[in-house]
Amino acid sequence: MTHRHGLVVGKFYPPHAGHHHLIDTAAAACARVTVLACWSSAESLPVALRAAWLREAHPQPHVEIVAVVDDTEVDYADPGVWDAHEAAFRHGLALQAGLGAERPPVDAVFSSEEYGPELARRFGAAHVPVDPPRGRFPVSGTAVRADPAANWRWLSPAVRGHLARRVVVVGAESSGTTTLARALADRYAARGGVWEATRWVPEYGRTYCEEKLAAARRAARDPGLWLDDLVWGSAEFTTIAERHLAMEDAAARAGSPVLFCDTDAFATMLWHERYLDAPAPDVERLHERAPHHLWILTDVAGVPFEQDGWRDGESVRGRMDGRFRAELARRGLPHVAVTGPHEARLAAAVDAVDALLAKGWEFTPPL
Repeated sequence: MTHRHGLVVGKFYPPHAGHHHLIDTAAAACARVTVLACWSSAESLPVALRAAWLREAHPQPHVEIVAVVDDTEVDYADPGVWDAHEAAFRHGLALQAGLGAERPPVDAVFSSEEYGPELARRFGAAHVPVDPPRGRFPVSGTAVRADPAANWRWLSPAVRGHLARRVVVVGAESSGTTTLARALADRYAARGGVWEATRWVPEYGRTYCEEKLAAARRAARDPGLWLDDLVWGSAEFTTIAERHLAMEDAAARAGSPVLFCDTDAFATMLWHERYLDAPAPDVERLHERAPHHLWILTDVAGVPFEQDGWRDGESVRGRMDGRFRAELARRGLPHVAVTGPHEARLAAAVDAVDALLAKGWEFTPPL
């Protein structure tokens, strides 16, 4: 190793490939690296989340990520401002030292920014510039915040999973939710480029139901058992919602800036109500923390009911359609109802998704 203790300072708002290259370069040259993730109270992306993303991307045992509060504005020409930043950085290093064995003094500062030489001077360390012109990774935090989709290829799976716009297709049975979710993913993937990786997440509840029935038949040694013979418990709906959300999270990390989901925890709450005639507080909590951005409701009007052996019946379909409409409205969830033939539904859904994407992503400006 060339250096004993390297220092990397940044906002990582959010982290991108240039940041990861900087940290990896320091890690290859130092026995120990401290990465200070600096945040201000003006910023909208929690520093704990940024630090978690960095730790996932840099699991090397000699790299430590430390969150630092730095509410001082940037002014490289003002020595007093510099003193305030330096104090924040040294406080972060002191916190780190208090968590374990003594660290050697910083002897190298790794940076791609213009402040690098002055920061190194203040620490009595060598400055190691890492691709200042950003020729290898032509990206910046400012560019990512302005247009995440245009800079998607520079983002790690964890950051993509957080930023992906999640669109949920919901509706009563036999109303075309699966058909529409799959068609939306195909339509956006066909746009090519970053959108080529667009995915859709199938309804996990259907899979769970099939597996539950198969297990019941094996246990009873009765292949004639059917859905009406199954007994449901509230915890099962929680399991369905949890596993479906896990599938979403995995798909969002690997996909494009938009992800389409065939149902979600919100829909699972309504099915819990349908089968158990009771609210589902655990599923409600999953719905509240799930990062969904738009719901598309598939109207039952004009769609022939198809009994595939897994569905309640046409009369129940009508009641559930009403419940979806009522709850989407009562909760104030952003949604659009699509009706008519398939192509009309798809066109209306694409318009709604394009409008969502056109709004962009909201980041408060850093200091």
